[in-house]
Amino acid sequence: MVIGWGNSVLMRVTTKAVGLATAAAILAVPMLPAWGATLRGALIQAYRGNPTLTGARAGQRATDEGVPIARSQGLPGASATGTYSEFLLRGIGSRFSPTRNLAGNVNINVPLYQGGGVRSAVKAADARVDSGRAQLRSTEANIFVQTVGAYMDVIRDLSIVELNRGNVRVLQTNLQASKDRFQVGDLTRTDVAQSEARLSIAQSQLQSALAQLDSSRENYLNIIGAAPDALEPPPPLPVFPQSAAAASDLAIENNPDLIAARAAARAASYDIRTAQAARLPTLSGFASGGYNDYLGTNPGTFAGSGETTTFIPARQSQTTGTVGVQLSLPLYQGGLPAARVRQAKALASQAIERVAQVERSVVADARATYSLYAAALGVIASSERAVTANELALEGVRAENSVGTRNVLDVLNAEQELLNVRVQLVTARRDAYVAGFALLAALGRAEARNLGLDNGPLYDPTLNYRQVHNSLSDWKDGPKPVPVAISTAAIPSPTTVVLPQSAYGPAVPAASREIPAQPAANPVTAPRK
Repeated sequence: MVIGWGNSVLMRVTTKAVGLATAAAILAVPMLPAWGATLRGALIQAYRGNPTLTGARAGQRATDEGVPIARSQGLPGASATGTYSEFLLRGIGSRFSPTRNLAGNVNINVPLYQGGGVRSAVKAADARVDSGRAQLRSTEANIFVQTVGAYMDVIRDLSIVELNRGNVRVLQTNLQASKDRFQVGDLTRTDVAQSEARLSIAQSQLQSALAQLDSSRENYLNIIGAAPDALEPPPPLPVFPQSAAAASDLAIENNPDLIAARAAARAASYDIRTAQAARLPTLSGFASGGYNDYLGTNPGTFAGSGETTTFIPARQSQTTGTVGVQLSLPLYQGGLPAARVRQAKALASQAIERVAQVERSVVADARATYSLYAAALGVIASSERAVTANELALEGVRAENSVGTRNVLDVLNAEQELLNVRVQLVTARRDAYVAGFALLAALGRAEARNLGLDNGPLYDPTLNYRQVHNSLSDWKDGPKPVPVAISTAAIPSPTTVVLPQSAYGPAVPAASREIPAQPAANPVTAPRK
């Protein structure tokens, strides 16, 4: 059975295994001029400006820097020093020593062997980059699931508000008809009171529906960064695997959370080798050069005695240079290397168990979401049949009431049952679409690259990595941090519900539209006499 949803269709779960190659076209619909008017537009806006996602991208760029940081430990280092000295007080016999000195030194150190620690540290950093990229994919998918949920919440709540408004209008008509029939003696005061009570309940339900709509609109603004405006029905979802078991198999293969956990476990295994390298010998080469200038204050010395005494002028500057290799062999470090190795092994064990934990979560999530999606489709089918049946039942009850075989309460109950089942249908349609999209996310197919969000270049996490992983400059600081996500404080609030003036003074002005005027006889708002 095919379930209709506005102008789109929720495609059924097929009975044969179907790949998810069609997921790329799920949102490939023409863009409308207004951002957020379509689901695709809302996803693009969230992709570009959701602060959780933009913050995760910045975090990934920070993770990328772990690679050049680890690699720097195996690269040559150079330093230079310069000093100027004035010898104000000199000791006995220093009459022929200089009074000032200008010195400069240059030192170069070249690591030749670090026990394998640098190599394993670089591999661990690369593995953490892979884990971070997978976590970024997971964050992106989660934001998209939240976006779809917020989008569908607004559509659902708008429909529920309109259903409740229609119910209020119907009950207002019923109340007037009951009063008219009471005037002619056809009904009793009890019938009128029942109509008034049901109208008051309907008006309170409308207030609650409006408040829920306000909450959904604010959530939409929070996630997407723009107020919802004339939302279009969503496009159809792709077909899914034939069973929950097939869905879990795909999730194990493609879910980014599991990919991230596996990469983190790989990084932890490299950390063990890095810790073990701390007790191995290291070999490095070095070169140094120095220059000293006494600025003409080195007086020289006298040689010989008596008539043979001669003055030997001193050199006013000198240059030195040294090259060599240095071998360092740790003999005892107070048990520090062993403690770090044990710590790294324990963390590696934790990372391995984390993989099992995430895998269980992924399998459970894929199976549960699959079940929710299938159940929601069944609820839609049942609710559609119930709506048809309740419409016929209401029509019959009204006809029977007109001839006196049914009372007013029967009509009111039939109208309430029809309203309830219509709300149930609207809610089931929302639940089915959100569950279906969440299933796409669990299968690793709910990211920008899968959804055809190609309105401009997509964010490429490898671009920053390629720029920094071989960077050798000490002065390449990168751009100044600037905000990407915009503030929503200046965006007008979509709130529609206002405070009663009798309760808190002047009513808060509504930002978009007014609540329908309540009848004067409404016992909820009218003061009791």
